[in-house]
Amino acid sequence: MSRFTPKQLGIIVLTALTALIHLFLGIGSLGDGFFGAIFILNALGYLALLAGLYFIPQLAGQRPLIRWAFMGFTAVTIILYFVFNWPDIWGVIGLVDKAIEIVLVALLWLEKAD
Repeated sequence: MSRFTPKQLGIIVLTALTALIHLFLGIGSLGDGFFGAIFILNALGYLALLAGLYFIPQLAGQRPLIRWAFMGFTAVTIILYFVFNWPDIWGVIGLVDKAIEIVLVALLWLEKAD
């Protein structure tokens, strides 16, 4: 039996998906300089927040703060997608990733209430 609730499993899966998307885009953009590095750092940020939220027991007392940071990080990522891509915001990968991130924020918010 899993030690994670269904919401937590959703957060883990969605975080892994968005991190993988950003890592894939980062590796594909490495020759472009700035954006390749930003995508890779974004992927690492998602994984670090996920680790802090569930996988590093020493941070258990900080989980509410980490959850807020996670929601903020994700919200900024969503906003910056539109800032950097306007008006060409209709890329399939980008929109799928934004949908993942919106559901991720919702699950983080709902878990906050538990």
